[in-house]
Amino acid sequence: MGGVNTEVGTDQGSDFDGALRERLASGVDVARSAVEKFAAEGVGEHLGSTVEAEFTTTHRFASELPGYRGWYWACVLALVPGGDLTVDEIALLPGADALVAPEWVPWDRRIRPGDLGAGDLLPPPEDDDRLVPGYTLNGDDELDDAAGPIGLGRPHHLSWEGRAAAADRWTVERGPDTEIARAAKHHCGTCGFLVPVAGSLGALFGVCANEFSADGQVVHLEYGCGAHSEVEIPSDTGPAVADAYDDAAVDVVVLPQQLAATARARSAADDRTDDQAASGHPASGHPASGHAASGAAAPHEGGDAETPVDEPTSAD
Repeated sequence: MGGVNTEVGTDQGSDFDGALRERLASGVDVARSAVEKFAAEGVGEHLGSTVEAEFTTTHRFASELPGYRGWYWACVLALVPGGDLTVDEIALLPGADALVAPEWVPWDRRIRPGDLGAGDLLPPPEDDDRLVPGYTLNGDDELDDAAGPIGLGRPHHLSWEGRAAAADRWTVERGPDTEIARAAKHHCGTCGFLVPVAGSLGALFGVCANEFSADGQVVHLEYGCGAHSEVEIPSDTGPAVADAYDDAAVDVVVLPQQLAATARARSAADDRTDDQAASGHPASGHPASGHAASGAAAPHEGGDAETPVDEPTSAD
């Protein structure tokens, strides 16, 4: 059997003593029998009991009904001195982890723009601050005139709050900060397709009458699009002409790797010159003497004939 919570506020002189509490807490079988008779099926294990008021105890049983996971059966037993256990109430209740419906929200807080359909009725709230009675002045002379004489014109017209709320909505949809307005060269305030709006809202808004743009929509005067009445087609509509260039000209470009190769070749040549100078040979690679060591003929200046070189004679 589950734990029993016997904490309950009672008067000191109450007859609800420990014996009665124990009898109520031990009435698990009585409670289960009553719940099974009521529910017919889906009654699970005993989850415990709780004393919630004098002479009563609530027994809880797990629910095994399909779709009611986390719920429990509650059976309230009552007992008075000298009496028998009595079943007071049986109910199926959600537990801490039960799946329950969300909190109910009144319809006037659930409705959203665009929900209204054909035949639907949507009365304004009684305390709607968007409207004021037609017999009061709302600060807009033209709207006051449109309301007509007291008792003969419109019963209500827009209040200052109603006009401000409308201006905020219209500015978000088609205001000067939208992407299409920032890209436009001209704005609606100078467009011939703009239909003016009467009253104080006309200082900021109008209605577009261009079927290819925001037709029938309220637009900010600083809104704009590419279908403005003053948009003109560029006068030069011919095909683009490519710039002429001389395809015979050659641009000499020295690549970095070419510069590096030239520097390496020059450095190698300088190294060979230094080595030959240190060994006593000219840079051209010929012997230091102007004549061949083997006695080969050397040319004379001014002619092609060669004069043999006398061989040295040995001393007698």
